[in-house]
Amino acid sequence: MTINDISRQQFTYDLIKKSLDAASARGQVIANNVANVNTAGYKGYYVSFEDTLKNSIDNINMKKDSPLHMGDGSGFGEISVKQDTTSSMKNDGNNVDIDAEMANQAQNTLMYEALINRANTMISTKKYVITGGN
Repeated sequence: MTINDISRQQFTYDLIKKSLDAASARGQVIANNVANVNTAGYKGYYVSFEDTLKNSIDNINMKKDSPLHMGDGSGFGEISVKQDTTSSMKNDGNNVDIDAEMANQAQNTLMYEALINRANTMISTKKYVITGGN
């Protein structure tokens, strides 16, 4: 295993961690939207992460003094909660669509589980290498 392999693994681990943070925040936002589905005038919220992540990765510029230095993962996109300002489908001004929220929750749960599975695989592989397969 070379320094570059370790750096790549750390980059992947940092990316998974940030993505898990985004999925967790998204789950909380969806739960809040569902809880307020019947609140008059409530405007739903959503988590913005994937677009800023893509832009960050496309324009990644890790500042290092040496090619052997590893990046710290701080260049990843920011997680932000934004209000959905689209017009409401209901007369009371509430714009939360319960069906869309449930679909988003299912998708978010699958993403979270996939990320956890990948993180566990990485940890198991490191443990296997460190212990020599014992």
